[in-house]
Amino acid sequence: QVQLVESGGGLVQPGGSLRLSCAASGRIVGFHTMAWLRQAPGKQRELVANITSAGGGPPNYSDSVRGRFTISKDNTKNTMYLQMANLQPEDTAVYLCLLNQYDGNYWGQGTQVTVSS
Repeated sequence: QVQLVESGGGLVQPGGSLRLSCAASGRIVGFHTMAWLRQAPGKQRELVANITSAGGGPPNYSDSVRGRFTISKDNTKNTMYLQMANLQPEDTAVYLCLLNQYDGNYWGQGTQVTVSS
């Protein structure tokens, strides 16, 4: 089993920044993929960015966040980050952390990001 805990969400003004964290614990195998997704009210869940374990290629971003968001991972801490800059009201959503490995998908509980003046 794998446990994921997100943190770092909150209320920010348009143009502001936030950094989300996703701490993973439990039985994590060497090769896995981690991702951030978001769910806004009335909208489909959207893949924001993903990153694979070492040697798995560069990160991927959705068109809506590319150039503003940066995904990264500290393998020593089993923690994934999402640095978000120039946030806009349309970025408002619950942000969810996902880990995919050989035995399935694991989800965090989500953290709310609200962009409003």
